[in-house]
Amino acid sequence: MMRFLPILFVLLFSVKTSANSHEDFLQCLSHFSEVIYTPKNSSYSTILHSAIGNPRFNTRTVPKPLVIITPRNVSHIQTAITCSEKHGMQIRVRSGGHDYEGLSYLSWMLPFVVIDLFNLRTVTVDASDSTAWVEAGATIGEVYYGIAEKSRTLAFPAGLCPSVGVGGHFSGGGYGMTLRKHGLSLDHIVDAHLIDVNGRILDRNSMGEDLFWAIRGGGGNTFGVVIAWKLSLVQVPPSVTVFEVARNSLEQNVTRLVHRWQYAISKFPREFSFKVYIARANSSDQQGKTAIETKFSSMFLGEVDKLLPMMQKTFPELGLMREDCIEMTWIESVLYFYGFPWNGSLDVLLNRTSRLPSFKGKSDYVKQPMPEIAWEGIWRRMNLVDVRRSQLQLTAYGGIMNEISESSTPFPHRAGTLFQIQYAVVCNGDDDLKASDQWHTNWIRKLYSYMAAYASKNPRGAYVNYRDLDLGVNNLHGTTSYRQASIWGKKYFGNNFDRLVRVKTEVDPTNFFRNEQSVPPYHQYLSNIEGRATYDS
Repeated sequence: MMRFLPILFVLLFSVKTSANSHEDFLQCLSHFSEVIYTPKNSSYSTILHSAIGNPRFNTRTVPKPLVIITPRNVSHIQTAITCSEKHGMQIRVRSGGHDYEGLSYLSWMLPFVVIDLFNLRTVTVDASDSTAWVEAGATIGEVYYGIAEKSRTLAFPAGLCPSVGVGGHFSGGGYGMTLRKHGLSLDHIVDAHLIDVNGRILDRNSMGEDLFWAIRGGGGNTFGVVIAWKLSLVQVPPSVTVFEVARNSLEQNVTRLVHRWQYAISKFPREFSFKVYIARANSSDQQGKTAIETKFSSMFLGEVDKLLPMMQKTFPELGLMREDCIEMTWIESVLYFYGFPWNGSLDVLLNRTSRLPSFKGKSDYVKQPMPEIAWEGIWRRMNLVDVRRSQLQLTAYGGIMNEISESSTPFPHRAGTLFQIQYAVVCNGDDDLKASDQWHTNWIRKLYSYMAAYASKNPRGAYVNYRDLDLGVNNLHGTTSYRQASIWGKKYFGNNFDRLVRVKTEVDPTNFFRNEQSVPPYHQYLSNIEGRATYDS
């Protein structure tokens, strides 16, 4: 019996020490208590849940932060970093909350703190030199709104969902309906303000080109807290043409349409961006065969009279008609593609509330057209899932993406990529329905496995803004081997991963800023690189 006493003493001492550490941490933050929320505060749950973009992580069993900090100025963030480092707290930084694995507002390694930037969301547009300074807590919608207030022929290449926060969006890539003409969001970031592990505020000049390179695509919560981005805006014509054309497999040969679309991509002019949405339809034929519905969605940076002849030449199989097309301004196209009335008020862009269901997502890059039999295999697998519970989104690449070096930013998926696939399946996100939730998660994993034969290889690429913990995670409290880190690192960043590690080692050698898939420093990353120990499985 006596041999258990030392263990019991250690456990009690640890609990007491932890409690004292928490109190000391709160005391460290006490001089700006008006922006500090603990579970004892009545507003804690409201603030925590307000920006959870994936309800899958809004359940009773998901870990909750010890503290939520909603800074109103830069000094609040600096103090939060200092106090967290001193008292052993992990930091998560949230600007919008749309990350696929919830890493901006949860951690499976406790205790942790959430710094929610929603109070820091000023958008300052200078139309005279086509630039804008955007605080990291702003959403894409707020950026679009700010630009439209100053000009209807200036735009910024970013995503379709207006409630996505720019802090995460820009740090991993960012793309939308001008991808083939203007590339990614991060291709148009010309400066930034970042708070490093020492609490210093750095701009592009003081942080140096290596760190500036790393924060534009190396993933959020890795190198410091970016508090503002300077954007170079792009010119768009006064009128753009959009269309969304639905085709049903019971009425049209959807397999052939999607198959031919792959070959048409390379023929599209760069002013032409194209997405295909694929889902199981709510209809079936007399034999009980369920329909697969596709929506071909496009924006052309020009007028309809120029679009129609090009479509007839490059993709006649779609059968696009003039009545399918609408001419509008670029900012109206933002409303259109998100499902708002395109000629309605722009005020809807200021709504920060997410409309997403609980979901699990994955991504792939395809470099060669897939055969028709491959698409038929996807349809069969989609027919196993409840109606409207799964979706594939195909995004055409090419255009300017073929002309930007894969090493120009950490985002490597450039030349040679035909299209990107985003997979999503709706989960229940309810603690009481875990069996169903697990079924749908397993389904998307099986579909992803099936797609290995058709996706990019060596490595099989993935998009860091569509985080996927199935690809592997860091060991946050120990050594991360080369094999362990590179499994997901090479998928997200390709040959840029090792350079990201070098930058991380220089600017944050103790790995203070980290999450389950953040870039680790050398001392964690290279322990087994020379094969002197057994690789992690």
